[in-house]
Amino acid sequence: MSQPRATSGVDLHLDLDPATGRRTGLEHALRDAIRTGRLAPGARLPATRRLAVELGLARNTVAAAYDQLVAEGYLTARRGAGTRVAPLARPRTPAPVTDRDDAAPRYDLRPGSPDVTAFPTADWLRSTRRALTAAPAEVHGYTDPRGRIELRRALAEYLGRTRGVQADPAHIVITAGYVQGLSLLAGVLDGPVAMEDPGLRFHREVVRRTGRPVVPLPVDGDGAHRFPHDVAAAVVTPAHQYPTGVTLHPARRHALVEWARTTGAIVVEDDYDGEYRYDRQPVGAVQGTAPDHVVYAGSVSKTLGPGVRLGWLVLPPRLLDPVADAKRHADHQTETIGQLTLADLITSHAYDRHIRAGRLRYRRRRDLLLDTLREHTAGSRALRDRIPGTHDPAIHDPRTRQPGSHQSGAHTAHGVSAGLHALVHHPDEAAATEAAAAHGLAFGRLSEHRHHPDPAAPQGLIIGYGTPAEHAYRPALRALAEVLRA
Repeated sequence: MSQPRATSGVDLHLDLDPATGRRTGLEHALRDAIRTGRLAPGARLPATRRLAVELGLARNTVAAAYDQLVAEGYLTARRGAGTRVAPLARPRTPAPVTDRDDAAPRYDLRPGSPDVTAFPTADWLRSTRRALTAAPAEVHGYTDPRGRIELRRALAEYLGRTRGVQADPAHIVITAGYVQGLSLLAGVLDGPVAMEDPGLRFHREVVRRTGRPVVPLPVDGDGAHRFPHDVAAAVVTPAHQYPTGVTLHPARRHALVEWARTTGAIVVEDDYDGEYRYDRQPVGAVQGTAPDHVVYAGSVSKTLGPGVRLGWLVLPPRLLDPVADAKRHADHQTETIGQLTLADLITSHAYDRHIRAGRLRYRRRRDLLLDTLREHTAGSRALRDRIPGTHDPAIHDPRTRQPGSHQSGAHTAHGVSAGLHALVHHPDEAAATEAAAAHGLAFGRLSEHRHHPDPAAPQGLIIGYGTPAEHAYRPALRALAEVLRA
């Protein structure tokens, strides 16, 4: 039977198989460690006397194994320098495989992320120090699967103050981001789940992987509508629908709540970027009007960055125990140090300051995007005026203006002034994507978000103005202008 041994001097695990003989077993173990890279080129091996003591072998046995590997070229031995792994005995490793789809574009206008270079590092460090200094030792052990009470209390106050959420700390479950929260919810529901169409395809796949069927929930200029009566839940983005950018109309909000009360279904309110509204105060959460029928879901992915895997669910009482139990069996608990740090960031109001700074930054970026579209439209109109018979109804016909749109000619920015993305109507996504690739530019496409392909449906580009670093944003817009001209 194999006997694992560890040597001193180098951190090495050797499996010596007595069936092969002591010397042969040692040779095989060392040769395998060198071939697999566990012993790197140039690594110094223990002296024969020391290794013999540690492995319980005769010194001559170790010396003979060393001599054999020196003869084979695996080791080198020089007087005064000891025995080392030969520099030519490197393991052959295959070249890394690069996924072209994940390669970072030169100009990144894909939606889904804030400017992570604006992460509040200094504030995060100060909050971490304060949290760890004040924390009892028990925070490093297992804790309540709902999450640390410090963060749940901080979130209850913050969400009530800023989003109008009725949140009892006892009814909050901390998750490793929104995706885990959605997965936990889908796992405890009993029946199909309605999800917005268009909406994020990845979220639909998260729900499907729990075994729940997904049915489309249509979205128009007033948001989601035609709520089905044979589903367990409806997942909606009322404050800023993704990807169309519209806000759920007040009449639709009332209809949504009444639907939940009548059918007993659950509304899952994905408030992914509710803090970012630029033309008025953010619209309050639907959950505040019906806390017994709405699950409020949020995270810091759009405020701090998706690398901070912290999210939350504010749950009706009937879902608290099932979701907490599902969380316990998923990963027991979300890591605690980040929870304590975020709690301090919120209670010290550094989180509020960071969000206020973000509103100014992203509003300016959105304005620059609209300016780029207007400049492109002006150039296109001048060209058409010089060419007889050209006419673009999206520019000349006032009836083409849609609710929540910003008229910019053929390329209309749709949606309210909010969030980190804008939907730009475009007649040919494929042509725009091909032109963008030539300029090293990436953005999202509206057709990718539909439940089912529909060649007759409107097309559009989803421009994420949160992702680029500050210095890269204007060059990205110039590349976008080139693509639109193409």
